[in-house]
Amino acid sequence: MNMEQLSVVELAIAGALVVLLAGLNVALGLGQARSLLVAAVRATVQLLLVGLVLKFVFDVGHWGWVLLIGLFMLAMAGYEVLARQKHRFAGVWGYGVGAVSMFVSSFSVTLLALAVIVAPTPWYEPQYAIPLLGMILGNTMTGIAVAMERLTDAAWRQRREIEGRLLMGMTWAQAITEARRDAARAGLTPIINAMAASGVVSLPGMMTGQILAGAPPVEAVKYQIMILFLIAVGTGFGVLAALWLASRRLFDERQRLRLDRLKARA
Repeated sequence: MNMEQLSVVELAIAGALVVLLAGLNVALGLGQARSLLVAAVRATVQLLLVGLVLKFVFDVGHWGWVLLIGLFMLAMAGYEVLARQKHRFAGVWGYGVGAVSMFVSSFSVTLLALAVIVAPTPWYEPQYAIPLLGMILGNTMTGIAVAMERLTDAAWRQRREIEGRLLMGMTWAQAITEARRDAARAGLTPIINAMAASGVVSLPGMMTGQILAGAPPVEAVKYQIMILFLIAVGTGFGVLAALWLASRRLFDERQRLRLDRLKARA
């Protein structure tokens, strides 16, 4: 596969367009210019560092480095889930619910894909393992963050209704069923929309990248279909696991709603 190499000048042209957008933002008084420029700088630095790290890991090819990078990605994803919550769980639960759910879902789906579907040699080949985990983990993180935010916000706003259901004899699971269903729907909506729009409204990133690199379009499509299905499964299992853990944490052993276990974001 042959891929056109980008020069520093060509990257600078793309960066200049971002600066132009920031200038237009200032002219219109939208107040997002600083955030836009900071995000662009962060993306540049982070991606360059990732490129250097991945080059080293690909050259070494040891499973220990793959595991270390995977755990680092999981740790950062857990922090991002925590940071997006308006009403987060206090203590270790605030971080643990998202991190554990992502570990169980994303790592399991990635291992299955590497061992059974893609089956590289060796099975932990960094060129396959790290990108697969990154795509699945990133989308799972978004789904879990949205679902948990929706669930905890609903519990906070609907506490009287939930407590009323408990007084009527419902179990904790029954009392929060509606909120949990809405949260699951919100968490799964992004990946469902992405699958529904693929090929019609948008060309997904992995498929586009492979085609730009010179891969046959049909082969790129097959890989993209596999990735979309794996992301959907990883996100679905992660969202369901996170909602179960979060819902259970909202109630004590005596079936009482415990909103004191939540704290508002400062």
